[in-house]
Amino acid sequence: MRRVPAPRFPVPRFRRRSRWVTTVLAVLALVAGTVLTVSGAATAAPRAWTPKPAPMTTPWTNQVPVDKPLPEYPRPQLTRPDWANLNGIWDFAVTSADAGRPATFTEQIRVPFVAESALSGVQRRITQNDKLWYKRTFTVPADWNGRRVQLNFGASDWRTTVWVNDRQAGATHSGGFDSFSYDITDLLNGGTNTVVVSVWDPTQTGGQAVGKQRINDVAPHPGGGIFYTAASGIWQTVWLEPTAAAHITRLDLVPDLANNRLEVTVRGAGTGGHQARVTVSSGGTTVGTATGPVGGEFTVAVPNPHRWTPDDPFLYDVRADLLSGTTTVDSVGSYTGMRSIGLARVDGVLRPVLNGEFVFQTGTLDQGYWPDGIYTAPTDAALRYDLQKHKDLGFNMVRKHIKVEPQRWFHWADRLGLLVWQDMPSMDLRTPDAAARTQWEAEYDRVIDQHRSSPSLVMWVNQNEGWGQYDQARIADEVKAHDPSRLVNNMSGVNCCGAVDGGNGDVVDHHVYVGPGTTVPSATRAAVLGEYGGLGFEVAGHEWYPGGGFSYEDQPDPAHLNRRLVGLLEGIREVRMPRGLSAAVYTEITDVENEANGLLTYDRQVVKVDEAGVRAANRALIDASRSPAAPVTLPTGQYTSLRVTTPGYTDRYLRHQDGAAFTEVVGAGSDALLKNDATWKVVPGLADSTCYSFESRNYPGEYLRHRAHRVYKEGGSGDLFRPDATFCPVRGANGGVRLSAYNFPEQYLRHYDAELWLATPGGTHTWDNPTLFTADTTWAVEAPWAP
Repeated sequence: MRRVPAPRFPVPRFRRRSRWVTTVLAVLALVAGTVLTVSGAATAAPRAWTPKPAPMTTPWTNQVPVDKPLPEYPRPQLTRPDWANLNGIWDFAVTSADAGRPATFTEQIRVPFVAESALSGVQRRITQNDKLWYKRTFTVPADWNGRRVQLNFGASDWRTTVWVNDRQAGATHSGGFDSFSYDITDLLNGGTNTVVVSVWDPTQTGGQAVGKQRINDVAPHPGGGIFYTAASGIWQTVWLEPTAAAHITRLDLVPDLANNRLEVTVRGAGTGGHQARVTVSSGGTTVGTATGPVGGEFTVAVPNPHRWTPDDPFLYDVRADLLSGTTTVDSVGSYTGMRSIGLARVDGVLRPVLNGEFVFQTGTLDQGYWPDGIYTAPTDAALRYDLQKHKDLGFNMVRKHIKVEPQRWFHWADRLGLLVWQDMPSMDLRTPDAAARTQWEAEYDRVIDQHRSSPSLVMWVNQNEGWGQYDQARIADEVKAHDPSRLVNNMSGVNCCGAVDGGNGDVVDHHVYVGPGTTVPSATRAAVLGEYGGLGFEVAGHEWYPGGGFSYEDQPDPAHLNRRLVGLLEGIREVRMPRGLSAAVYTEITDVENEANGLLTYDRQVVKVDEAGVRAANRALIDASRSPAAPVTLPTGQYTSLRVTTPGYTDRYLRHQDGAAFTEVVGAGSDALLKNDATWKVVPGLADSTCYSFESRNYPGEYLRHRAHRVYKEGGSGDLFRPDATFCPVRGANGGVRLSAYNFPEQYLRHYDAELWLATPGGTHTWDNPTLFTADTTWAVEAPWAP
């Protein structure tokens, strides 16, 4: 465990040519109409903005500028040089949910931090009975004259209405995780303009996508479980941008490795009669260019493409020009990574393949919460940091859990090299009504469209553990049709919590705590472990609510945490991956509020685990998937004896006595009963024929079986007995084998004080003692004492 200094990161390459910084007021309202009515006249100036103390401070809490937070260009895959960031201090008010514009805005808020957060300066509970109001003035730079002005919102949760100079800008937007824009040119007055935004967010009391948000006290408190503080209102960057009347609105970039080309679709507004030209380059050198119709797909040749991988996240620069005849009327910058993702049979097992090759995907569950900003990272460096820690810990994948991050998060995943599983945020746990379903599916389509060009994103995760579940199979088919370039997961955790498996999609996904469990592929779907782990350790001084933390399995100290985590990764590598598991998501990268099962504390001040040790275990797992070792086999149908390999005890053998398993010295002079007790017939595993069961020589029909960690010789049948009596061999030292429990792959058959136990690396029982653990769990398979 070590303390983490405040990180330093290179400044992003994006520049703002315009030095003008303005303000925008965002209002989300239920009422429609073109004119914003005011009840009474504004009579009081808002109180001056001051920050609020965060319940925990991250290394970046005090680095957030007061008036220009998150100054980076927010849309890295569709860039323009001229823009004006509207983040900063806005006038603010809260009214009842059915009220009109307030007469006065008595507070101020720092945008884009949600009202519940300390960084907003408001930091209080918002409910379904409240409506948030934002207001600010701005002027348009003179050098923007003659161009259209777009007002852009990265995201605002949930129902947002915008007025400029008391006239409504377009339609009310419903959605908490997708970006949206308005052309406000015709609403501007040529001088000082006023923008007002209203937001109504019912959180879990509504029917919309809500993820892990729940209306709770914003101060740390006991309880909360796996749900966290709500995040209401504007929570991503707001900015202005000038464009031509005919301009590009979106780029869809899909690599086609099989044909050495990039499939492109340039979408735009006011583009009738225009053409699009797309140029792909590297280091300033053009590698391919092509011209095609706006709104229609065409291809750009990319000869001998440099492939994007987590180990080599190479990106090409992309430029798209909108052409009117030979005149360029609009240009945007972007980037792409040339990679493919799909399914293929590898040594007879269905696997996800990246660029045609299987590489095990090992990652963490990343919930994207912050103790100071809640839904919004305090700085761009902070946003990058969590992803960088995945790389430092040796992971090559991240599952973004029930939240959709800003586009800059995907930019960092693309550049750092992490495979992304993107969840669609779930609705509340109840079954949604027709209106909620329509809204959720429409928002999901927009989320897919806005992130479909990110090379790091390799799988859409539609639903989770049955939360708000419905029409799983239909949705999976429709998501696949909407984006056929990626894998689709119809339900993460189909074995959990009342979830119903749609039976389709590209993967079958189990949740097993602590795991790693026994997920296996089918004829049509690869096997993945969507959640496992949850090992907890609370670091004094770094708890959200001291004494309130929980986990799936508490660890007494960092040493146990390290051994337990590495043991899980080794169990996946040695046992589950050879039997068909292709990916695993550890819970989780950081603590979140009262969840204490992070690899880092919630404040990102402490890394709880040994970074080098976890990185080595992850790298060993990834490397083993690329160069798999031949499976360990045992002589099925033959009798054998299992000898201890621990130095000083190598004359002892595994035997049964009075129904329990022990080790005892066996030699040529031992009596016949002892020799029979120390002889076992190796048979195909009762639960899985790729593993093995050990039948007693002198009690046919009775097998080695673990029960409550102790190992016995017992007879039986049924769904519990068969897995308990099945063991999977992995390589031990000096030609020996280790026998992993089929249903607990991270636990091994171990002798301890002459007794046989199922022992866990990093476990807290006496028989889990780390001293001589590997030697005690390694057995020599020898000729039987009783043929």
